[in-house]
Amino acid sequence: MSCFVVEGGRVLSGRIRPAGNKNAALPCLAATLLTDRPVTVDNVPRIRDVLTLLDILESLDASVDWSGPNQVRVDSGAVSVGRVDRKQAARIRASLLLAGPLLARFGDVRLPPPGGDVIGRRRMDTHFLAFESLGAEVELGEDFRIHAPAGLSGAPIFLDEPSVTGTENAIMAAVLARGVTILQNAAAEPHVQDLCHMLNAMGARISGIGTSRLEIEGVERLDGATFALGSDHIETGSFIGLAAVTGSDLVIEDAPVQHLHSTLLGFRRLGVECSVEGADLRVHGSGDHVIRHDAFGAVPKIDDGPWPAFPADLTSIALVTATRCHGTILIHEKMFESRMFFTDKLVGMGARIILCDPHRAVVVGPAALRGGTVESPDIRAGMALLIAALGAEGVSEIHNIGQIERGYERIDERLRALGAGIRREHDDWDRSETTAPAGS
Repeated sequence: MSCFVVEGGRVLSGRIRPAGNKNAALPCLAATLLTDRPVTVDNVPRIRDVLTLLDILESLDASVDWSGPNQVRVDSGAVSVGRVDRKQAARIRASLLLAGPLLARFGDVRLPPPGGDVIGRRRMDTHFLAFESLGAEVELGEDFRIHAPAGLSGAPIFLDEPSVTGTENAIMAAVLARGVTILQNAAAEPHVQDLCHMLNAMGARISGIGTSRLEIEGVERLDGATFALGSDHIETGSFIGLAAVTGSDLVIEDAPVQHLHSTLLGFRRLGVECSVEGADLRVHGSGDHVIRHDAFGAVPKIDDGPWPAFPADLTSIALVTATRCHGTILIHEKMFESRMFFTDKLVGMGARIILCDPHRAVVVGPAALRGGTVESPDIRAGMALLIAALGAEGVSEIHNIGQIERGYERIDERLRALGAGIRREHDDWDRSETTAPAGS
């Protein structure tokens, strides 16, 4: 097992490019099951979650080939409906995304419960209700079986919540259904948009992309295609926080500026300014960052919500950034009831944080962070702790780094290129480095 040893307190400089969107790569790779023709996906991050999903596709008899450093060619021509291995499914949440394409193509699918980050309860009801609306029958047990003896038929569907993966599964099931599906209260995140655009490149007929109302006209079959994923807006937000916490001026190359409106508003509230320079984003991380009060001197807050609100995956990053800013702010994580529990690790590093309840934390800054030994509980909290360590005085050890590497490609190498003091060491830490038990 490995850990990161971080020598904090260094000012970073240079340029860094975000990887392809992790949360788009997973549904797009799952969608290759919808056709018997080869599909090539470009700008795919080589991270643990992607590698695990590709292992699962191969176990279903798909042919997977890394045709370039970040390009994957998947041929699902030999796939027949099968049973996903329980241990593999428990390693990632994205195993649930196999349900929609397997159901649409074969009319029957059996899956064990998915795994992923333990950041609170994440419902699967939205997926099942959408499948039932399209004419499928759902049987729940130790595993779950979804089958459509008469095939799937388009229907009006109002999702009971704008679940990202629920929306993606409904889309993938509907593209091969008979007739038209009107999907309302749909998630509209950039990764959902990428999935829709790739499916259209394969011959699907999806309109309303980027809105909460999608119209999907079913087709008889999908063809192969080549599609490039967009840059990861969550990784971009992480690098904004990195610049602010370390007091560094950084350039984020090829940033997805069209998807950063709420992110930039949130960091501006923390006093962190950025400027768009063509396709790049310059983060002005040096100097003092003063939290902006709301009208009449009220304590400001950053809260998350469904797209296009501030992304839930960036609340951990915003929280650690606030520890280095002047003033007081409330971070309100509305979507997952366990995500904020990592704050005790930041308090141990010197942060001044009051955890009000599972969803709200008050941060008072700036705090002089000091190095410490911590364990990464999930992808985003792990990255937040890594950012804290880079901004702290002294040496930190971060264990369970497999969690971080589930979402951030070669993060230690890329940070060293900016001048960060980070190295990987093998240790005798007795915790698992891979994914946490099922729950997120």
